[in-house]
Amino acid sequence: RTLEIPGKEHWFGTDALGRDLFVRVWQGARVSLFIGFAVSIINRIVGTILGGLSGYYGGTFDMVMMRIVDVLYGLPTMVITIMLMVILKPGIHCLIIAMVLFGWIGTCRLVRGEVLRLKSQEYVSAAKVLGVKDFKILMKHIVANMMGLQITSLMMAIPGAIFMEAFLSYIGLGIMPPNASWGLLAKEGSQLVKTSPWMMFLPSFFISTTMLAMNLFGDGLRDAMDPTLRGSD
Repeated sequence: RTLEIPGKEHWFGTDALGRDLFVRVWQGARVSLFIGFAVSIINRIVGTILGGLSGYYGGTFDMVMMRIVDVLYGLPTMVITIMLMVILKPGIHCLIIAMVLFGWIGTCRLVRGEVLRLKSQEYVSAAKVLGVKDFKILMKHIVANMMGLQITSLMMAIPGAIFMEAFLSYIGLGIMPPNASWGLLAKEGSQLVKTSPWMMFLPSFFISTTMLAMNLFGDGLRDAMDPTLRGSD
């Protein structure tokens, strides 16, 4: 049956084609969470590499990189992402590419600032005097000391990536049928909100609760990993 209300047989009801909405929601969870984690992790990696090199070596490379970042930071990210999705073929991989293209900028600036602070520490200077290679100093003495910040930043970025995917899918520029994502399910549900409101409510509920859970988890990680906050308790 199509548009069956939630019950014992179909916990979340069925959609306009008679498909079990419970199954569709969890299929959408797999896609939405994969995109959220993939985009956030790639952004952290790219931003850490570029920001780390820029902060550690400084000079002309740092100046050029920061000017590029400043220019990109001033562009309307959402508008550019929408334009890219209009040009690219809708799908998971194209969606990740479009979201990563500008998503690394914030991480790059954050990492650069931390590297500038850490590279002036005595243990970094001692490693340089002992002849330790730059790559090892960056990885063992600088990046390793930013892991807490990076993990917290990652967890705080995942909700934003999930919301971006949901928004793009909702306006028809993200995941396309017959695939499923929370944004696409919300779009399909909005077309039948007057007759079958649960079709829009359920994916929207999972988007909201997942974003809230990730934000709370990120706040908890920040409090646990920041020694200044632990000392103030």
